[in-house]
Amino acid sequence: MKTTESELVKDIINFRLPRYDELPVMGLYLEQVANYLNEYLHAISETPITSSMISNYVKHKIISKPIKKLYDRDQIASLIFIALAKNILQLNDLKKGLVIQQGSYSTKVAYDYFCVELENNLQYVFGLKDENKMEDNAPSPEKIMLHNMILTISYKIYLTKYFELYDITKNKG
Repeated sequence: MKTTESELVKDIINFRLPRYDELPVMGLYLEQVANYLNEYLHAISETPITSSMISNYVKHKIISKPIKKLYDRDQIASLIFIALAKNILQLNDLKKGLVIQQGSYSTKVAYDYFCVELENNLQYVFGLKDENKMEDNAPSPEKIMLHNMILTISYKIYLTKYFELYDITKNKG
């Protein structure tokens, strides 16, 4: 199979997650949250996020219940993380990861760090950057774990994209 770099990286070049301060200030209803997540994640996510999935995360106490059926910034930030990490972690490990984060950093700090690290790791894994350095020169064990988790997410995204492209080119020829 011949693949061109542009075919493999087209969705990654301009990929950017919204930062915490860019997340909706007003709460969103369940269906709105699913649409919001899919708007940002469609380029890199294997499966669209559904309302049922979100409800399941609430049911399993991975995220807190919405207040008056509205999901706030912290919940949306957690759901973005969950949507990407669910492909490499089991639900109980996702929950542990969020508990570790909540004990170490505010959701805003942890989520913004996650965004920057994911974008940098994706650029590296897809060959758009030559080196992959952590943003922090003296990382805590929690940041090292998160960095490795994000790197794993990035490799999973790469492999999924590669095999999707393989299937497309195989079916054309």
